[in-house]
Amino acid sequence: MATHAREGWITSDGLRLRYVEWGAHSAPPIVALHGLRSFAYTWEPVALALAGRFRIISLDQRGRGESDWDPERRYDASAYVRDLEVLADRLDLAPFLILGHSMGGTNALVYASRHPERLAGLAIEDMGPGASVSADRIRRELLATPSEFRDWASAAAFWRSQRPNISEAALEARLRYSMRPRGDGRVVWRHDAEGIAQARLQATADQLVDLWPHVEALKVPTLLLRGARSDFLSARTAAEMSRRNPHIVWQDVAGASHYVHDDNPDGFEAALDAFLSGPALAAWATAGRP
Repeated sequence: MATHAREGWITSDGLRLRYVEWGAHSAPPIVALHGLRSFAYTWEPVALALAGRFRIISLDQRGRGESDWDPERRYDASAYVRDLEVLADRLDLAPFLILGHSMGGTNALVYASRHPERLAGLAIEDMGPGASVSADRIRRELLATPSEFRDWASAAAFWRSQRPNISEAALEARLRYSMRPRGDGRVVWRHDAEGIAQARLQATADQLVDLWPHVEALKVPTLLLRGARSDFLSARTAAEMSRRNPHIVWQDVAGASHYVHDDNPDGFEAALDAFLSGPALAAWATAGRP
């Protein structure tokens, strides 16, 4: 069982993008897409739990982690989906499953409606139609986020204030993978904080993706995992998604906010494992096994 992380690179729109993977190359592939201000290694605990059965490939989406920042600040769904298309083609992934949190969930849904023939299924974490338009908290967070911190303790205090329910391990990962020391001892972001915030804050409702057509177009088994305490995706929207498309199975994860896999990793992994082990994905999930 290959549980150690391996790193690789692709080029999309002239940008060099890093991906991290766990598990055997011959195992059924899962592409994991992180959220707005996150990074590929956010999925490491989930990947380690699945690496005995699956190949998990997590992309540092443009402007994050070790991937290049986009000088043109093309931080929108159309650009992210182009990057995903390049990754899938470069690694010759088919059929594969996409696991997407928040922004990564948007990118997964858009890709799925364009390339249903490439997919075995989807697992969407706390994302649905209208969430990005109505999420005032995300805008407040972006506006209130400092560009730098005087030391690591200040950076840790900031992340703890933003994500009060995450574990110490998840907090340590955010410090390690989303921040770096500067030469003068201060701590700054690894990601293109200014460019990403500008793209998000200046986007109009018309520029944000209307996810309803993509939800309605889904043709693959889809698990929708919503944080039971989410202030981002409402229970009403989650219920409507599953009503409009019978391929979608909706499940709330107790004790979790928008950041489900950070707030309740055991509950998240149990729900995901049940989906991956279920009859809808049985043929794909066992492909290539002895």
